Amino acid sequence: MSKNVTPYKDTERGKKEQVTSMFDAISGEYDGLNRVISFGIDVKWRKRVVRILRERSPETILDIATGTGDLAINLVETGASRIVGLDISKGMLEVGKKKVRQRELNDKVEMLVGDSEDLQFGENSFDAVTVAFGVRNFENLEKGLSEIYRVLKPKGTLVILETSVPTKTPFKQGYAFYTKYILPTIGKVFSKDRSAYRYLSESASVFPHGKAFNNILGEIGFIGMENRPQTFGVASIYIASK
Repeated sequence: MSKNVTPYKDTERGKKEQVTSMFDAISGEYDGLNRVISFGIDVKWRKRVVRILRERSPETILDIATGTGDLAINLVETGASRIVGLDISKGMLEVGKKKVRQRELNDKVEMLVGDSEDLQFGENSFDAVTVAFGVRNFENLEKGLSEIYRVLKPKGTLVILETSVPTKTPFKQGYAFYTKYILPTIGKVFSKDRSAYRYLSESASVFPHGKAFNNILGEIGFIGMENRPQTFGVASIYIASK
């Protein structure tokens, strides 16, 4: 089980409520800051997720923790007839809905408010489920993954893009310095919610990655787990099937 890091230390609210408030607060600045923080490499990582699914030709895709909708919109390239972007933050979704309208994709991409740990869909509803930088925000990781398993069709594909921690020198040391000092400073300078970027850094550093995360997927019931480290190991793409 992963360590439950929360955005705000001076409140008794649960992680789910805190994360919702945090993303609502930073929704307007999130895309721009995300490009700065990742040096734009996150765009390339999402394209790799799209390529993985395009090879499997899913008809229906659920993008959990869709945020402002970047991955959901990119997933149109898979040829899927229905893509649902789900997020608990109404603020992030409003930004995403605007993007969908601007690209005239309302007939392909639907943006919905929802709880990843209590999905409003029936069993075996989707050919594929994706999560980009969202599973570490689950209040109960195992419950969220179990819900994904439930709504995924038999032989369906799960693809998760998430931060990880490099294990090789000098990338390990460089990553530690960046996440401890540089990332929070960027957030402090450019964000109205300083706690948000401290949380994003801290939650990334303690979240299980690589084999540890694959083991959790296996315990839930997923099979054929695969981990593809990205950019010296600062992120990973996990692929699994039901």
